[in-house]
Amino acid sequence: MKKEAKLLLEKAIDSLILSIEHFNRPWDRGRIETVLILLDHSFEILLKASILHKGGKIRKKRENQTIGFDECVRTSISSKIITEEQALTLQTINSLRDAAQHYIVELSEQHLYLQSQAGLTLFRDILRDIFKKDIAKELPKRVLPLSTMPPRDIAALFENEVEEIRKLLLPKTRRKVEVIVKLRGLAIFDGAIRGEKLQPSQSNLNKLADKVKQNKNWQEIFPGAASVNLASDGSGYNLSIRITKKEGIPVHLVPEGTPGASVVAIKRVNELDFYNLSHTQLAENVGLTSPKATVIVRHLKLKDDIKYCKQITIGKSKFDRYSQEAISKIKEEMPKINIEELWQEYRPRWGSKSSK
Repeated sequence: MKKEAKLLLEKAIDSLILSIEHFNRPWDRGRIETVLILLDHSFEILLKASILHKGGKIRKKRENQTIGFDECVRTSISSKIITEEQALTLQTINSLRDAAQHYIVELSEQHLYLQSQAGLTLFRDILRDIFKKDIAKELPKRVLPLSTMPPRDIAALFENEVEEIRKLLLPKTRRKVEVIVKLRGLAIFDGAIRGEKLQPSQSNLNKLADKVKQNKNWQEIFPGAASVNLASDGSGYNLSIRITKKEGIPVHLVPEGTPGASVVAIKRVNELDFYNLSHTQLAENVGLTSPKATVIVRHLKLKDDIKYCKQITIGKSKFDRYSQEAISKIKEEMPKINIEELWQEYRPRWGSKSSK
C-alpha cells in the first residue's frame, strides 16, 4: 500500500473510533455534533485513501488542495469503490454534518443510531472490499455503537418522529421552535436521499410543519425517505445496517455542477434523461465519424466511467448510452490527441472486414 494511502487509512480509522466513542458517551453535551463531524471526516479520508490505493488522484493539476467530499464520492463511484446506493448513506451523513457544523440539528436517539450503525457497516464494507482488511482486527471489540432502542425500519422511525412533532403542534403548546429543530434533521435526511445539497430553509420547514398539522402521512411529507428501506442482519459485533433503495426505484447520478445538488439521488425518473446520447449522436456532437468516435471512446476509457457512459437495458436489448459530460470530455481531450495516429493504432485490431 502507498505510504500516503496508509496514513490516510489510519486517520480514517481513528476518526471512526472517536465517533463511536462519542456516540456511546453517557452525557449529551455536544454529542450529536461530534459524532456526525467525526463520522463524516472518517469517510472523506477513507475515500481518499481508497482512491489512492486504486491508483487514482486526490489532487487536481496545479492545485494544492485535495478534492472535496462530493468529488471524492463521485470519483469513488466511477472507480467502483462504492456503489451509487452506498453513496446515499454518505450523502445523508455529510448533509447532517453540514447542519451540525454550520447551524443547529437535533436528531432523536434512534435517528443518530441509524446513521452511526449504517456508517460503521459501510466503513467495514469498503475496508474489506478495497483494502482486504477485517474491521474486527482494526478496532477494539468493545467499539460498537450501542442503543437500547434501535430503529426497526425507516417507516417506524419516521412515523414515531412525525407523531412526536404532531403533539408539539397541538394548540396552545407554543413549541414551534422545537418543531422546526426536529423537522430539520428529518428534512435533511429526506433531501440527501433525493440528491439535494442545500439545507432546508425556514420557509420549507414551515411548510413541512403545516403538512404534519394537516395529518398528512409521513410518506407524503418525506418522499425521499419513503423511497428507501433499512436492511439489517447479524447481531452484536457483526450487526449490519444498510440504507437501501426500494425495488424498482433507480438511483440517479446527478450531473456534476448541478446547482444545489449532491452526487446521487433517488428519483422516479428514466436514466435516459441523464444518458441521453446514443453512440451515433455522441459522434455527431464531437464532429467525428462513428468509427473514429469508437476509437476515442476506447482510448479515453469512457465506458469505464459512469459519469460518461452506462449500459442500459431496454426490453431484452442492452445499449451503451452516453451523458452530456462525454461530449465535454472528448472536446477537452481532442486537442491533445492525434486522431489519425490513434485511428491507425486501433484500426488493425478490428480486422480487414471492419476497416472497409
